[in-house]
Amino acid sequence: MRITVIEFMSLDGVVQAPGGPKEDTDGDFAHGGWSHPFFDPETVGGAFDGAVNDSDALLYGRRTWENMAAAWPEQAGDPFADKMNAIKKYVVSSTLTDADLTWDNTELIPGGGAVGRIRELRAAEGGNLTVMGSPSLVRSLLSEGLVDELRLMIEPILLGGGKSIFPADGGKHALELVSAETSPKGVQVCVFRKA
Repeated sequence: MRITVIEFMSLDGVVQAPGGPKEDTDGDFAHGGWSHPFFDPETVGGAFDGAVNDSDALLYGRRTWENMAAAWPEQAGDPFADKMNAIKKYVVSSTLTDADLTWDNTELIPGGGAVGRIRELRAAEGGNLTVMGSPSLVRSLLSEGLVDELRLMIEPILLGGGKSIFPADGGKHALELVSAETSPKGVQVCVFRKA
């Protein structure tokens, strides 16, 4: 499988809480929901729809999984929601148990052995294993060299601080820009792959 990451990102590299004010307030982050003014259904929505349609499974960190699990089952009947609910999902967590996995088709990957299990999934036959949000998980995957593709929706806003997906480990990670599209609201939808 190929590990693909898709993220809403500010111009200064912040990915924290793009969806709502209470999504993730760690570090007193006060700009939750910042991505909404830049969303358009064709370009940005199309990028997310394409990412899910290209995926055989989704991979999440705990917080992102909990947010998604609270939202998507209630949206049944919408084609995108139906795909989100039906697709295989993995959640990395040291605190969740199998009893907490109320969202259909979810499998727990215990935090302690996460990198090894994700390596196994990546080595298995299949298409894309897509990560949405989950900045801590993405940082770890990038540090380990496990990310094959980044699909970034870089939005024309500076947030002045917040969570990033990029490792600060001093490692060099060469990427190749394979496509770029600008939305009517100024979002750069860029796809990067390992060089």
